[in-house]
Amino acid sequence: MPELLTRHEQLELLKIARETIISAVTTGNVPVVAAPSAGLNLHSGCFVTVKQKGVLRGCIGNFVSDLPLYQLVQEMSVSAATRDPRFYPMKTDDLSDFTLDISVLSPLEKAASVEEIQVGVHGIYIVKGSYRGVLLPQVATEYGWDREQFLQHTCIKAGLPQDAWQGECEIYIFTAQVFGE
Repeated sequence: MPELLTRHEQLELLKIARETIISAVTTGNVPVVAAPSAGLNLHSGCFVTVKQKGVLRGCIGNFVSDLPLYQLVQEMSVSAATRDPRFYPMKTDDLSDFTLDISVLSPLEKAASVEEIQVGVHGIYIVKGSYRGVLLPQVATEYGWDREQFLQHTCIKAGLPQDAWQGECEIYIFTAQVFGE
């Protein structure tokens, strides 16, 4: 994905995400952001990942949004910190030791074949009936997976058998500009 945001805008977005989480956990309120950089007003999907001691603590996102990016980041930051069903909501004690990654997403594209999937470049979104699973592009790289393993783990995340990708699934791909603290 082409670099949409400058390094300055990335740092600004990370600061907004961090301040939003701290405020939401300590006061229950989302702070108002005054005059963000122009690039932070673009309309794009994003995921926010929260880690503690390098371990996943929450990850929530949306593929599309009517909100400007900085507001979607605020919404996803609160959700990743307090609403990811895999983890208990962050408490004040958790605020002393967490890091953030933000993934700004390209639009989804339906894959004509799994051969289109480039590990480390594409994220995968698999849909079969009411089952849905997504893994960001960096996940396959972090775990050293090949394309088949990436597809298998996306199926598992969707609650499907690991080989469901070989059947009647819809497979979408996307890229992301990923940056973190």
